[in-house]
Amino acid sequence: MAISFTLSIAQISLITTTAILIFSTHSTATKTEIPSRPFKKVYAFGDSYTDTGNTHSSTGPSSFTYVSNPPYGTTFFHHPTNRYSDGRLVIDFVTQALSLPFLPPYRNPKSDKSYGVNFAVGGSTAIIHSFFVKNNLTLNITPQSLQTQLIWFNKFLESKGCKGSTTNTTQECEAALNDALFWVGEIGANDYAYSYAGSVPSETIQKLAIYSVTSFLQALLNKGAKYVLVQGLPPTGCLTLALSLAPTDDRDDMGCVGSVNKQTYVHNTILQARLNDFRKKFPQAVIVYADYWNAYANVVKGNYGFKELFKVCCGSGGGTYNFDVFGTCGSPASSACANPSQYINWDGVHLTEAMYKVLAHSFLNGTFSHPPFSYLLSKKLQSG
Repeated sequence: MAISFTLSIAQISLITTTAILIFSTHSTATKTEIPSRPFKKVYAFGDSYTDTGNTHSSTGPSSFTYVSNPPYGTTFFHHPTNRYSDGRLVIDFVTQALSLPFLPPYRNPKSDKSYGVNFAVGGSTAIIHSFFVKNNLTLNITPQSLQTQLIWFNKFLESKGCKGSTTNTTQECEAALNDALFWVGEIGANDYAYSYAGSVPSETIQKLAIYSVTSFLQALLNKGAKYVLVQGLPPTGCLTLALSLAPTDDRDDMGCVGSVNKQTYVHNTILQARLNDFRKKFPQAVIVYADYWNAYANVVKGNYGFKELFKVCCGSGGGTYNFDVFGTCGSPASSACANPSQYINWDGVHLTEAMYKVLAHSFLNGTFSHPPFSYLLSKKLQSG
């Protein structure tokens, strides 16, 4: 269990001038005060929930090969940006809250990366891709894993004159690593999904996925990462794809697929224990766990004004879920709803901008982050 720290936002605002970010949720408008630019840059990692453009229609997950087509991106950007949503993602709301530009994808060589980089890849796994090839579980065309993202990050650091695999103290490394927030978005859901109905036991997937994530985190901490936020997995049994595949008698008290939700809940429990170990091993670092599972479940249970908890906004087939894996969002057979802000699910696996906004607020205001995000900010401000 993570230790709970309490520091009011008002106390933080006394340390430095504040910029007020207003998150308007469906029920009420909530103010969250965050110091103006507490971080100079953000480095993000993860899968399609965090990817801001490292994949596109020809390189992304095989079941969602239309991310470069409308209506993706139409809510906020008014055109596709290769984000797997109708608009902004959690990481976009985070950078806005920190008074920073949207993070450019690593694969875009022309982008300005002075304020950070996004290494997240749609379809990415925690476990190295060759494992799935070896076990004939290649249901996806995305070969990148969390290890790939670490390789990219190392190359980026080298381009800044920062080399070496352990803690760096050179001026170049300090410039690249200090004043940086490391945002590790959810990763591992694809590992479980790709092994669905396969011969590899779910316990093996769980063990390898946790090992991959913790090895990745250790590499970041060894390099000198001081401010790290790690998102857990969402209740993936609440996603339309899972609901459409599972038998109707496999449901929990939220109306989601019980067996799948239990799997991700156990994954998160083990991950939190590993993070506690890291807090003891790296006392100089602030490691925050963002409780994606309970933040999402809180929305499902409380609605927050969402009218459709499981039906997709953009899909095909009609019926209970309006979801057909052979006619996913952006395909000629699909169409989008007129009001995505009333839906949680955008395309059957990915969420709407409205849902991401609520989740971002849940993480940043401290309610579903342990310790609260405000504690991380206070430690950053105290360090100068």
